[in-house]
Amino acid sequence: MADYRAPVHDIRFALDLVGLGEVLALPAFDHVDASSIDDLLDEFGRFCAEVLGPLDRVGDTIGARLDPATGEVTTAPGFVDAYRRYVEAGWGSVPGDPAHGGGGFPWLVAMAMQEIQTSANMGFSVCTLLTQGAIDALGHHGSEIQQETYLGKMTSGEWTGTMNLTEPDAGTDVGALRTRAVPAADGTWRIFGQKIFITYGEQDLTENIVHLVLARTPDAPAGTKGISLFLVPKFLVDADGRVGARNDVRCASIEHKLGLHGSPTCVMLYGDAGEGAVGELVGEVNAGMRAMFTMMNNARLSVGVQGLSVAERAYQDAVAYALERVQSRVVAENAGKTIIGHADVRRMLLTMRSSIEAMRILCFLNAAELDRARHHTDDQVRARAQERADLLTPLSKAWCTDLGVEIASQAVQVFGGMGYVEETGVAQRLRDARITPIYEGTNGIQALDLVGRKLPMRAGAAVRELLTEMDGAAEALVAGGLSDFADVLRVAVAATREATEWLLSRTDPLDAMAGATPYLRMLATTVGGWLLARQALAVRPAADTDPGAEARLVTAQWFAAQVLPSVAALLGPVTAGRGPVFALAPEQFVGR
Repeated sequence: MADYRAPVHDIRFALDLVGLGEVLALPAFDHVDASSIDDLLDEFGRFCAEVLGPLDRVGDTIGARLDPATGEVTTAPGFVDAYRRYVEAGWGSVPGDPAHGGGGFPWLVAMAMQEIQTSANMGFSVCTLLTQGAIDALGHHGSEIQQETYLGKMTSGEWTGTMNLTEPDAGTDVGALRTRAVPAADGTWRIFGQKIFITYGEQDLTENIVHLVLARTPDAPAGTKGISLFLVPKFLVDADGRVGARNDVRCASIEHKLGLHGSPTCVMLYGDAGEGAVGELVGEVNAGMRAMFTMMNNARLSVGVQGLSVAERAYQDAVAYALERVQSRVVAENAGKTIIGHADVRRMLLTMRSSIEAMRILCFLNAAELDRARHHTDDQVRARAQERADLLTPLSKAWCTDLGVEIASQAVQVFGGMGYVEETGVAQRLRDARITPIYEGTNGIQALDLVGRKLPMRAGAAVRELLTEMDGAAEALVAGGLSDFADVLRVAVAATREATEWLLSRTDPLDAMAGATPYLRMLATTVGGWLLARQALAVRPAADTDPGAEARLVTAQWFAAQVLPSVAALLGPVTAGRGPVFALAPEQFVGR
C-alpha cells in the first residue's frame, strides 16, 4: 500500500477554478490571503501524511476497544498522541469563528483541509468532522451562555461534539424517536433514552464530549414537530467552564462494522442510572429538527468530501501498484513490463482520475457558494448563492459517495487478486467507503430531497439557470477549439433539461420519486462534465508546454468521451414513471 501524499497542487487548482480569489475578496476574509492558504495547505498536507497517514492501517487492523465494565473506549494506538498534536497545532480551529478562538478562514479552505485529513486517515477524521457540525448547530441555535461555555473548547478541539439522532426504531423516520426530556426544577432537563450509530460517542482523546441529543418533551406533538434538541455533556460543566461530575451518559457497546474500524460507533444510553442525564435545551422547545438540520446540512457536504477523499487515496494506491507490478512482457512504450502499459488498467486509472477531478471541483464549488451565502455584502447575491448551494448539496453528498465506492472498487480491480487480500491494504478503501452512501441521509433520501425540495425552488428557475450556464460552457468550448467536448456536453444538457421538465410537470409524486435516483446521477454527471469543461478551458492555453496542464486537459476530455455520454441513457429511467417501480406487489418480491 502506498504512503499517502497530499495532492496540494491539484487542490490549489480546484480552489482557484471555483473562485477562491472572489471568496477572499469578501470583507469577512480580509485577514486571509492566497499565500497564507498555500502555506497552510503545504504544512497541513505534511502533518496528515506524516502523523495521521501511518495510523490509518493501525486504526483498521486494531480499531477502537470498549471496556464493558467501565463503558470507556480506547482508540487505536497512536490516536491519542496524534489528536494531541492536531489540537496543539491549531488545525481544527482554522475555519472557526474568531469570536471563539477560530482562524476565520473560508469554509472552502476547510473543505480542502478536510479532503487531505480524510484521505490520510478517514477513521480519525470523522471525529473532527462531527465536532465541526456540532459547532455550527450551537453557533446558530445555542444561547449566548452555551456558546461562551462550549464553543471555545470545541473550536480548539479540546472538547469534541456528537450528533445523536438515530434510535433502534427511528432511523430515516426521525419523528418516531422515543428519547424523553423531562424538565427539572433548576431549569435544566433530564434525558432518558437510547441512541445508536453515534460516531465517537465515547473516546479517550479529550476530557469532555458535547452530545447534541434529539428528544421529546412531555406533551410534545407527534412526529418531527415534537422534537427538541438538547446539549448533554459527558461531564457537567460549571459556570466558569470547568469540568465537573460525570453525567448519566454511557456507552453500552460499539458496533462491529464492515469498515471504518478506527472510529468507534457507539450505542449510547442516557439516564440509564435512573436519575436522567442532565441536558440543556438548545433553541426552543419542539424546534429541534431545524437546529439539527443545520448540523446535518454541514455534514452532508463533508460526507461528499469523504467520498472524494477515499477515492483519491484509492487512486494513489492503484497508481503506485500499476507502476511497480511487473508483467511478463512489454505492452506499451514507456511502461516497461509494468501493468500500467495495459489498456484496461489505463482505462480504469483515467476514469478514476477524471471522476476525482470532477468531484473535487463540485465539492469545492459547493463550499464556495456557502461562503458567498454567509458573507457576501449583497442580499440578492447571498440568496442566490444559498440557493445554488442547496441545489448542489445532494449532488455532492450522493454522487461523490457513490463514486467513492465505485473508484475504491476499481482500485481493488487494478490490484487484481492481491487487491482481495487484506495485506495490500487497498481493500480497506472499499470497506471504509461503503458507509458514505448510507449515513447522514442515505443517497436515496438525497435524491428525494433533490426532486422534492430543490427542483421546485423558484418554480424550477434555480435548476434552469444552472442548465443555461452549462449551455454557455458548450459555446465557450467551441470557441476554445474543443468542439468534440462541446457536442457531448450539449447532448447531456439537453437530456437533463428534458428530464428536469418532465419531473417538474408531474402531478403524481410517485412518478418523481421513482425517477429520483437516476435523475440525481444524471444531473450530477452533467454538472461534472460542465465543471471539467471549465477545467479544460482553463488549461488549454498551456497544455502544449505544461505537462500538468496537458494531463488536466486529457482527463477532462476522457470524462467527456467516456463518462458524460451515459447521461442520455438515464433519460428513460428518469421518465419511466411509477409503473415499473410499483408493478410488483410486496409479496411478489419473494422468490418462488
